[in-house]
Amino acid sequence: MEIKNTVLAFVLIMTIYTAYLLFFPHPQPVPPPAENTEARVEEKAPVAVPSVPVATPARLSPEDEFVPESGQSTLLKKEIVVENDLFWMTLTNAGGRIKTMRLKGFRQGIDDDPDSLVLVDAARDDMATLATQGEGVWAFSPDTMFHASESKNAVSISGNDTYKLVFKAVSGANIIEKTYTFTGNRYFFDVSLRIINRGGQIARGNVTLSLVQPVEQLVSKDRFAFSQAAALVDDDLKTSEFAKLSKTPFSFLNKVKWSGFEDKNKYFIGTVIPLSGGTRSADVIQTEDAYFNRIASESFNIGPGEEAALTYTVYYGPRDMDILKTSGHELDRIIDFGWFDIIARPLLKILHFFYGFVGNYGWSIILLTVIIKILFWPLTEKSYTSMKAMQKLQPEMQKIRQKFKDDKQQLNIEVMQLYRKHKVNPLGGCLPMLLQIPVFFALYKVLMEDIALRHAPFMLWIQDLSAKDPYYVTPLIMGASMFIQQKMTPNTMEGPQAKMLLYMPLIFTFMFLNFPSGLVIYWLVNNLLTILQQFLINRKSAAANA
Repeated sequence: MEIKNTVLAFVLIMTIYTAYLLFFPHPQPVPPPAENTEARVEEKAPVAVPSVPVATPARLSPEDEFVPESGQSTLLKKEIVVENDLFWMTLTNAGGRIKTMRLKGFRQGIDDDPDSLVLVDAARDDMATLATQGEGVWAFSPDTMFHASESKNAVSISGNDTYKLVFKAVSGANIIEKTYTFTGNRYFFDVSLRIINRGGQIARGNVTLSLVQPVEQLVSKDRFAFSQAAALVDDDLKTSEFAKLSKTPFSFLNKVKWSGFEDKNKYFIGTVIPLSGGTRSADVIQTEDAYFNRIASESFNIGPGEEAALTYTVYYGPRDMDILKTSGHELDRIIDFGWFDIIARPLLKILHFFYGFVGNYGWSIILLTVIIKILFWPLTEKSYTSMKAMQKLQPEMQKIRQKFKDDKQQLNIEVMQLYRKHKVNPLGGCLPMLLQIPVFFALYKVLMEDIALRHAPFMLWIQDLSAKDPYYVTPLIMGASMFIQQKMTPNTMEGPQAKMLLYMPLIFTFMFLNFPSGLVIYWLVNNLLTILQQFLINRKSAAANA
């Protein structure tokens, strides 16, 4: 019965969606280490900030008077490596930008070396991320050469220690200061831009900070992974795949809480959270080589002898819900479970709860499947019982159809009288199963989205629950289990529906060949439990009729 009702509510939707993913792929875990994990801090509500930067009297330091013009040839290229507990990052004074970033505790591929996952990899300085551009009186280009405050080529911090790296340049009568503030145990870091007006007149302009995603890095071998832009605008999550940006512009005015890119690896993101200085707009533009996710400030004035600052929090790291929540700016909203989010989030917590006991996400999936099956056992049994009763009525139904084949109205009356006589509800086999569909979809989304399954081993040949079964063993067994389940289930369908039902095991097997093995394990175990339940019901029915 479970197959038949799933055909009505689950298969039709899932088949279309999956077929699209399989035939039209998008262009293009070990969990976070126990020791080197993001520091958990109490969530705080975002603090209201001014709509534009507020100019204040400049706090000039002695070295501010000796910053040479940024265009002078004496400024040589310099790169500085910053290492903390979670990543290595290379910054360049050409624009004060991030050129490379490599995470600790994550492999690029399951067979690659540990600590090999690269989130930022710019072949050229002008492709480096967190590009900053000024317009107006203090205009400066994203490739402005800055003086770096650090004389060393590498800096290392750990734990709660913090480190500030300051880049300075001069634009006309104005000093431009770009500061990075890192913490030893956090993926989050702060970026601030300070503009000092040393002239005798009011300076007016605005600033744009951009995440940069090279086009050549968008392609993924994973059919279910793709790069896209994402932003939280007011209270709405906005997303757009890069392939669709030319048709549907990704551009928003005001009320932008954060904006970023979802990485082609599916499980990692880069985002910017504007904190102060206001946000006039956020958009994504494409050049020949890259996509730029830009956050632009309002235009603002700085009086003579005054300064103004814009501040941002930046996140480059895993799509881990617990870590993202610590931003206090709803960054965890980027993990979108769709319509069944309210069900998916508790299921995610339960999955992780089981992992805390068994230490294996494969067995955690099996335990979760068993719990779900137990909860729905009474509904499923009621569904099977109803279908069994409907099957017994088929001979009488056939007689009625034959007798009143030319009188549809009387046919319906006779059928309803037959149902009332035998106290059978024709919807009794369908409605209980429909109640389970939201849970199926929610768990599907959890198993597709949870970074904890990335490179997480189960046993034997399944060493990555987020990837397909390399030998297709579990999908084939799953298809066989559906065939057995189908043979054990009472059949009340006729005509095209009955023929379609015969092909369901084959269709599902084909669909699941490239699904993550964690999802296949869930569906396989669910089928086996359903076969057990059907066996018990059939035995109970046989004993009652004996």
